Amino acid sequence: MTGRGIREPHGDRLPDVPAPPDARQLLDRAVIDEPYEFYEALREHAPVWEVPGTDIVTVGTFALVAEAAGRVGDFSSHIDCLLYRDADGLPARLPLGAAGVQALATADPPVHAEHRDTVFPSLVAARMAELEPDIAALADERVRRSVDEGSVEFMSVVGTAVPIAVISRLIGFRDSDPGQLLQAALDSTAMLGSTVDHDGLLALMLRSAEIQEWVGGQLAGALAEPTDGLLGTVADGVRSGTFSEFEAVVVLHTLLSAGGESTASLLGNAVRILAERPDLQADLREDPGLIPPFIEEALRLEPPFRFHLRSVPHDTALGGVEVPAGATVLLLWGSANRDPATFERAGSVDLARRVPRRHVAFGRGIHHCVGAPLARTEAGAVLRALLARTSEFTLDPDRPPRWANSLMVRRHDELPLRLAPA
Repeated sequence: MTGRGIREPHGDRLPDVPAPPDARQLLDRAVIDEPYEFYEALREHAPVWEVPGTDIVTVGTFALVAEAAGRVGDFSSHIDCLLYRDADGLPARLPLGAAGVQALATADPPVHAEHRDTVFPSLVAARMAELEPDIAALADERVRRSVDEGSVEFMSVVGTAVPIAVISRLIGFRDSDPGQLLQAALDSTAMLGSTVDHDGLLALMLRSAEIQEWVGGQLAGALAEPTDGLLGTVADGVRSGTFSEFEAVVVLHTLLSAGGESTASLLGNAVRILAERPDLQADLREDPGLIPPFIEEALRLEPPFRFHLRSVPHDTALGGVEVPAGATVLLLWGSANRDPATFERAGSVDLARRVPRRHVAFGRGIHHCVGAPLARTEAGAVLRALLARTSEFTLDPDRPPRWANSLMVRRHDELPLRLAPA
């Protein structure tokens, strides 16, 4: 590809709109940490951008992301490659070949509907309501301990610890090690992060194969002896023929990774926003009913997953740009969620937004995240506990936050806070 899709600047373009993007910006660490000027450049100059020197296409506006997500025949969810950073700092593709499998998030119709219908009843809001008291107790215990200390590295003590404990319980893994499960979840999303080199990606794939072997053992146990939770649900799917055993392992691994990663990212991002905005903290303490709309704004402004991959089975076009068969497409949720053509005050928190869930932080269309109710439940529990047990919390001026080096995941590796008790 040659970089087609970049439009000439409009004659009346505002002078502060960034210049057209350069291919190396996509994986530049400074851009990964603060991507929003880059997203603005994409929306303005290249809403459908063929990344020069690659077979990769990004989609950056809300309207075009929504359109592509709905055209499942043209933009397949079946992942046929992973991305890595080559020696020139550009994204390159590692074909998966036979290792690619259609399972839930990476499946197209009709397989996707069969998998989703099997798993979804265990993740609906009613099921989350049953779990909410236990989630609230876990969140409050973790927050209380942090407040007693006066400071905390939020991600390790709360942000990743709560989600991995909850998703492990929801799945029903037996004799699991929370640290092992957390590392497995982070490794899985790191494989999709696009920032490691070729050897680093192969190492992540090897570690992922090891955890899948462990998950396979858990599934074998559930097939031999019926069990509760998502593990039992997926095992029933194997018995009914909905899943092969390999597909079932991939589904369980995906649920672990997405359930841990998406909520951990949401928690850190929401708390980071509040730590920088004492006025918002005060509003939410005064009226806890504002917590749900705040969660939606945090999701919109800093979605846990900044993109998802799509493959292109045949020549097509999007936004007037030809997209050839075999291309890899990145649907940029993070850019779409700040598109001023769709959202007024797109870069600001608006707790009175008329349609608060219009964002695409949990995807769009048939692949809207099945774990969204769980993420919202956990976020609400943690924020309620944190706001109730503190009079104020701020970023630690001596230890700045650090973002994960991932093109895909918008998560803090470290988020040090100082906490003043209520």
